Amino acid sequence: MTQANPPIYGDSDGTLQAVGGLTGLRKLVETFYRLMENTPEFHPLFEMHPKNIELTINKLTAFLSGWMGGERLYAKTYGEINLPQAHAHLIVTEKEKAMWLNCMAAALDELGYSEELKDYLLPKLEFPAERIRQVSAAHHDL
Repeated sequence: MTQANPPIYGDSDGTLQAVGGLTGLRKLVETFYRLMENTPEFHPLFEMHPKNIELTINKLTAFLSGWMGGERLYAKTYGEINLPQAHAHLIVTEKEKAMWLNCMAAALDELGYSEELKDYLLPKLEFPAERIRQVSAAHHDL
């Protein structure tokens, strides 16, 4: 997805606009979970999710909307969230963290996003993924 005047990532809703607004974000999240479900190397992550994957898709889309500078749909719809604590019940090691990030990279690749966006977005996503891993490690004495 290329644009003549691409938004500046991290500036206001620039990152959200770079993925195609809410419609593009929803497609990215749906692609992410489809790959997670159907790719053997990512499938263990899919098994960690509730059976109602539609709700999971809605929640990640809502969270990422605000995280990418758009409307804070997660808080508006589901209430405030402490992302690491919300995942503390799961066992998340470096392996699961890498799997999650690699699955997101695969979704970005499949949808043809620019290398510049991927180079910006994936390191930014690594921060919350690492916090989730740290809280999981503390919670489960890993």
